[in-house]
Amino acid sequence: MKQIVIEGGKILQGEIKISGAKNSAVALIPASLLSDEIVKIDNIPNISDIDALNEILEYLGATVKREGTLMTIDSKNIVNKEIPENISKKLRASYYFMSALLGKYKKVEMYFPGGCSIGARPIDQTLKTFKALGATVKEDGNKYTITADRLVGTTIQLDMPSVGATINTLLVAVKAEGTTILKNAAKEPEIVNVATFLNNMGANIKGAGTSKIVIEGVSKLGRCFTEVIPDRIEAGTYLIAGALIGQNLTIKNVIPEHIESLTLKLKEMGYKMDIGYDSITISMQDKIKPINVKTLGYPGFPTDLQQPLTTLLTQADGKSSLEETIYENRFQNVEYLNKMGANIEIKDRIIDIKGPIDLIGTTVKATDLRAGACLVLAGLKAEGTTVITDIEHVLRGYEDIIQKLLNVGAKIKIEEI
Repeated sequence: MKQIVIEGGKILQGEIKISGAKNSAVALIPASLLSDEIVKIDNIPNISDIDALNEILEYLGATVKREGTLMTIDSKNIVNKEIPENISKKLRASYYFMSALLGKYKKVEMYFPGGCSIGARPIDQTLKTFKALGATVKEDGNKYTITADRLVGTTIQLDMPSVGATINTLLVAVKAEGTTILKNAAKEPEIVNVATFLNNMGANIKGAGTSKIVIEGVSKLGRCFTEVIPDRIEAGTYLIAGALIGQNLTIKNVIPEHIESLTLKLKEMGYKMDIGYDSITISMQDKIKPINVKTLGYPGFPTDLQQPLTTLLTQADGKSSLEETIYENRFQNVEYLNKMGANIEIKDRIIDIKGPIDLIGTTVKATDLRAGACLVLAGLKAEGTTVITDIEHVLRGYEDIIQKLLNVGAKIKIEEI
């Protein structure tokens, strides 16, 4: 077991370079199985979620080589066998193997994936896609056996623009017969990243990044190279850190358009930023305005930045409100922020945050990945020492978070307990 210890109040100054996007990489790696040849993916982040996916790849018989941020995957000798619960439960993104294996072999057996406990995360939209394309889904407890004699393209309307269901549709339809038209698709940049990867293999996908995606099935996918886009959630988290306690803190290797929903909210609070081609520089300020925020699918405000932003809103002069529309259990960080002195009230799926308040360091718990990031930010701002337990959640999604913060002046470390 490990914990993070932070001595708060240290000004952050300098540059933080953003790593490859977790939410892209965890889909690109399973997608590699669709290729009949070697694929290379660069800018892979060094996080524990990637290690868990590697474990599944190697369990299936793929040859995986990692050199720095470059991953080379050769899946020509894989065996399509049942993926057991002890490895599928490590992260929700393991369900991308479900669609990749079904798309390639017309059969998959695996257990329901795991991940953070942030509320109901059903896979009904993904299963709807499988069935629409001609697959039969058998559920036995939390084990799924999905088979198809043929996968045939059709028109599919998602009930909601789910990122996971959109990516799973790409993976399963790319080798289906004929044309698949996906309507009400999610528009996140990570989906464009996955579609580009598949097209580089030889797929024919048009419309990724819009609400209508057209997939012309192909019989073979081959050798290719792609690069993971910068992680917009990591970039947003560090940008919020700069707003909290930065002095000319520069976030490098970012695509500003991808986090415009955040920068617009920061401007609404009164922040001035220097936004360049691939960088954003920000500083803390004495008085900031309260705001109202509602999480939505891209290009709306991302649910993954809701919890980190809550820390900043404790410093606003007045009452802010934040509505979570994606996950119903994503306020587990509130208990611990209040323990640090915050004044936050939960009303169903809305929280009211009254500020400004002085955060005080204490012992808190990371209940999930973004809640952990929220508490790291709080610890950086708080007076005294903050101890964060259950930090495995944080290490799942933020590459070298300790070293990156140390490099810009934070006093932070990991301790074994």
